[in-house]
Amino acid sequence: MRAVLVVNPRATSTTTAGRDVLAHALASEVKLECVGTRYQGHAREAARQAALDGVDLVIAHGGDGTVNEVVNGMLSGEGVGTAPLLGVVPGGSANVFARSLGLPRDPVEATHRLLRALASNSYRTVGLGKADGRWFTFNAGIGWDADVVAEIERLRTEGHTVTPGLYARTALACYFRTCRRAPLITAFPEGSPPVDGLHTMFVSNTDPWTYLGSHPVRSNPETGFDTGLGLLALRTMNTYTVLRHVVQLLRSRAKPHGKSVFRSADMGYLHVACQQPLRLQVDGDNLGKRSAVDFESVPDALHVVV
Repeated sequence: MRAVLVVNPRATSTTTAGRDVLAHALASEVKLECVGTRYQGHAREAARQAALDGVDLVIAHGGDGTVNEVVNGMLSGEGVGTAPLLGVVPGGSANVFARSLGLPRDPVEATHRLLRALASNSYRTVGLGKADGRWFTFNAGIGWDADVVAEIERLRTEGHTVTPGLYARTALACYFRTCRRAPLITAFPEGSPPVDGLHTMFVSNTDPWTYLGSHPVRSNPETGFDTGLGLLALRTMNTYTVLRHVVQLLRSRAKPHGKSVFRSADMGYLHVACQQPLRLQVDGDNLGKRSAVDFESVPDALHVVV
């Protein structure tokens, strides 16, 4: 089996020693090429080339951003049904995609799990989401959360260490900016009437939507890799309402509800229009501002070694 290991050396939990141990272990079982990313988009380029070269397996070692780039690279050529197998060894801080698959957070344990799965030919087929053609593995959002992602990205470039505390402070600061805005979003779920007057929206491809440290944040518990997309949108951003829904999101298996919430599950397609450009994020990656976004659920898009 031919494999390419794509490593982000700047990810939170990746180290040179860990990478070398991982590469050595994998090289004993597969014909391995190792690529260390040097710039944004490098992981995507490496994965795309691996797919074009007919490689059997591409392994992403890094955070959710690295996984997202690898997935987009693997599926940028022939696409669904012809891509290599995907392996994931977590190396970031949240690792939402890997944790949603039940993979160990520790890179060494995840490597052993990957090797056992390869030996037994164990893999899982998962559905993915697309936002204007960009693949995402676990979530996307317009408005508040996308503003947070953009600000965290800015702080990271300034040398700040990303921690749950930094995320919380940034989310609070972005909330106070967002809450002053008029509702600018209209959702057009497939087969349903349009829903306007929305402030911010969270789109999920699996459950949980993300993690706050070790705690899962659940926006659509009925959503998974075998279903369509889930949507949670807020009609108001007043402090009491937002706090109430934050508590709901942090409850185990909770389903956020109330007059100020619009929720939908198992969606195959969703069109979103914004009265003025708002930020869009996918898998924690800032894609800039958009006036309209088309979301799509693609079943059985990828085979993941588990």
